[in-house]
Amino acid sequence: MISVIVNGASGAMGRILCAKIAAAPDMELAAAVDVNGGPAMFRSLSEYGGSADVLIDFSHHAGTKALLDEAVSRSLPSVICTTGHTEEERQLILDAAGKIPVFFSSNMSVGVALLTKLVREAAAKFAGEAEIVETHHRRKLDAPSGTALSLARAIQSARPGSEIVCGRAGLHKREPQEIGVQSVRMGNIAGIHEVFFGTDTETLTLKHEAHDRGVFADGSLDAARFLIGKPAGLYDMSDLLGD
Repeated sequence: MISVIVNGASGAMGRILCAKIAAAPDMELAAAVDVNGGPAMFRSLSEYGGSADVLIDFSHHAGTKALLDEAVSRSLPSVICTTGHTEEERQLILDAAGKIPVFFSSNMSVGVALLTKLVREAAAKFAGEAEIVETHHRRKLDAPSGTALSLARAIQSARPGSEIVCGRAGLHKREPQEIGVQSVRMGNIAGIHEVFFGTDTETLTLKHEAHDRGVFADGSLDAARFLIGKPAGLYDMSDLLGD
């Protein structure tokens, strides 16, 4: 039985995750943690003195340092599902991965992992401008989404010298090296990511749509299972898929 600490347990994703752990035959909830508190919840990881096999974080990126400091001190494998990290916070994640196994992905969907792989291949083999449009519910705080930025970086990896441009306004033409990223916020949309590659004669469109946020919880549980027994290091969806 894998015992799991959920950080961010009172949030929308945290509640979904706790319910899925309760229903999973191979998992149990060791502790529910949330800075905002709640019934039977700890306000910080340091308040919980018990043991666990793995931590899953669906909270806010501002708490990255305190969370990872505690995880490292306990040698606790950690799945980081939170998005919107600053470059400094991303470096903290990299540093922690030198001491404990850390699974870090901007999107926990297997479908998005496959989309990223296809986008990288398309960027290398299909000419033309690249544009990304991401759509999420009105409550999402970070824009563009972490997934959209990951897709843009996948294009960059195949096109050295390209530049990520978030949003577009004013009077100036589109430069050939730009990777445009546009954000839409409305309704209760779980997540849609569309990547367009266009030439003068044709357009290639790659799209992923999440119908339910539960897909991200499912992915985080798969990542937690994957981390058990792994050595210190940084892992992501490509490792989970065996790529």
